[in-house]
Amino acid sequence: MKFRTEIKLASQQQNQIDYKSKILLLGSCFSENIGNKLSYFKFDTLVNPFGTLFSPTAIAKVLEDTIIEKKHSASDLVKQGDLYHSLHHHSDLSGIETSEVIENIHQAQKQCLDQLKSATHVIITLGTSWVYGHILTNQLVANCHKIPQTEFEKRNLSFIEIETVLEEIIKNIRKVNSSAQIIFTVSPVRHLKDGMIENSLSKASLITATHKIKESHGVAYFGSYEMMMDDLRDYRFYEADMIHPNQVAIDYIWEQFSKVWISENSQSYFKRIASVQQSKLHKPFQPDSQSHQSFLEKLKLKKTQLEQELNIRFDA
Repeated sequence: MKFRTEIKLASQQQNQIDYKSKILLLGSCFSENIGNKLSYFKFDTLVNPFGTLFSPTAIAKVLEDTIIEKKHSASDLVKQGDLYHSLHHHSDLSGIETSEVIENIHQAQKQCLDQLKSATHVIITLGTSWVYGHILTNQLVANCHKIPQTEFEKRNLSFIEIETVLEEIIKNIRKVNSSAQIIFTVSPVRHLKDGMIENSLSKASLITATHKIKESHGVAYFGSYEMMMDDLRDYRFYEADMIHPNQVAIDYIWEQFSKVWISENSQSYFKRIASVQQSKLHKPFQPDSQSHQSFLEKLKLKKTQLEQELNIRFDA
């Protein structure tokens, strides 16, 4: 008897991730879930330098600004409460002084461009097709920063608009990197504040548009949304808010991602790397004891061996 409807994964991809790869991840918080796993296993990874971005238009905007190396100024910012914000970036980049915010944006653009130029893989997670237009500037924004909703107009991007924006994202990536493998995925996190039916419509539009451009533009799709909705469709796989995947679900989807996108040789190092990562968290009762000093020597040896074999670096 089967008690789950398991998703049949695509066969292993040819252009897989290994320890020579450089990876850029942009998009919703699920990009951070996968990105954190890649970072944990010491892949060369940059995750959401602009903070969490939910809509395809928000991702397209920061990519365009990055590639043209746009210089921002105080006039690009808004003030809400004690902080200055950019409407096109997450509040991670906000600050008390305009100069601080501008520096944060320029630094994020530099990090993103440096990684993008030499990236072997770009993973983009789309969260929603619902967008907010700032009435005063007549621009679609990435984040409202708790500014009164009366200053925005909310609408759902059409299928054609999403398709066009995804093509712009691909085109801009190709301007600076013609060979990177682009992987799209749709976030399994449901945006219930939009409404249940509205969320379903949003996800359907994102999936349809992505599949429409997939074959014609040589990009890939990984079904993390489908995996969560159809395979892990039980509340035991959710956090207490019943919206976000819990660690069990994230680990499971990561395992499936690894099977398709990470080389078997690279996966063979995961246990050794996890052993080092877990050992680094060890808190001794007697730091000066002989047994702990022996433990540290063994840990140092394991780290050195992996660093030499894979050309990676563990944090001190």
